[in-house]
Amino acid sequence: MFRRVRVAAYLAIVACALGSLAGTVGATPEDRVVVIEVEGTIVPVVAQYIERGIDHTEAQNATALVLVLNTPGGLLTATEDIVSSIMNANVPVITYVSPKSAWAASAGTFITLASHIASMTPGTTIGAAHPVSGSDQEIPEDQMKKITEFSARWMRTIAEDRGRNIDEAELAVTESKSFTDTEALAANLIDLRADSLEDLLTQVDGRTVTLSDGRDVILSTRDAQIEPVDMNDLERLLHTISDPNVAYILLTLATIGLVTEISSPGLIFPGVVGAISLVLAFYALGVLDAYWGGVALMLLAVGLFIAEYFTSSFGGFTAGGIAALILGSIVLFSRSPGIEVDRGLIAGVAVGAGAFSLFILGAIVRGQRRRKATGTEGMVGGVALVKTPLEPDGTVLAEGELWAARAVGDPAYPREEVTILGVEGLRLRVQKKRPAAEEGHR
Repeated sequence: MFRRVRVAAYLAIVACALGSLAGTVGATPEDRVVVIEVEGTIVPVVAQYIERGIDHTEAQNATALVLVLNTPGGLLTATEDIVSSIMNANVPVITYVSPKSAWAASAGTFITLASHIASMTPGTTIGAAHPVSGSDQEIPEDQMKKITEFSARWMRTIAEDRGRNIDEAELAVTESKSFTDTEALAANLIDLRADSLEDLLTQVDGRTVTLSDGRDVILSTRDAQIEPVDMNDLERLLHTISDPNVAYILLTLATIGLVTEISSPGLIFPGVVGAISLVLAFYALGVLDAYWGGVALMLLAVGLFIAEYFTSSFGGFTAGGIAALILGSIVLFSRSPGIEVDRGLIAGVAVGAGAFSLFILGAIVRGQRRRKATGTEGMVGGVALVKTPLEPDGTVLAEGELWAARAVGDPAYPREEVTILGVEGLRLRVQKKRPAAEEGHR
């Protein structure tokens, strides 16, 4: 009796094990699709992010990588890196131009056409991949011709490899032609239009994609699990400050902070903010391949604004500073096709700089009028605050106004008090104020 029970139990255990094994053999791992999003200028950190997304997709053995794209363009070097990563990927890469009103212009066109599957949301645009100057300063004709020829041949190579319309793809470069989503589909530049990411995954399900190593992969995406992979904090920071408008704002903040610190030594905070902004701005300018002639003009503008503050040229230095600021802003990214500073932002900064200078000039004029009414004799014997070192020449703040001054005797340094001994034209003759105890001994 007990023997029969043991045999029955063994048979049950074996049956369960076989059933479990059969279930395991027949089961398939859950399909997974990795999704990354790129919005904004194509810069090196974006290339690193996309490469990281491809590596992650390969490591996770996911079904495919979906790149949701919305870009006005960007740097040629970063675009080359991205296209190379996509075309040599060991997983299918699907580019999806989205959301509505998004565009894949310039660099975005190369990236979209290089993908294994290219798709667009209704109401989006692609094209305009002709190399252009980022400012009113034109690229030399011979150099532009070489860049255009290279870009056109590169586009033909990509389109041919992906089986897309070579002639229409080339027109996006040579004639800066743009296409709506319906036009791009009709011209065989993209593979499909999709209203949403879910719609996209449904439409591409079952399609066969050929990878760079010759393998054919059948996509299984209809019920795939979506795994978003976002930029990490460092990538997000670097991408943000690599925006040309943000870089320009950082350079402006650096200017304001440093000018404030120079005009009022010892405040510290404006100087620290200005120094940090300057470092970040120089990083962004380097990444965006800024034209250093433009940077030099903007630094010249800073120098002219500072000179106005210390010498009171009654508008001469300010006018030159504004002109240098505007010109430098316009040519700042002249070597980076498709990248430019918003003209409204340039105008706002120029107006702000002019308004600030007018405020300073108004204070100077009011000070001059007061001196005519009261004379300078009343200043003798008064106390002034040193702004820049008196060794022996420098500047001091007297009665709320900035004066050129010459120290008699010992030199004086910022934030020290000096006694006004006399007025010689527009310059004060001063002496370092001695402590009260020392005056008593004398």
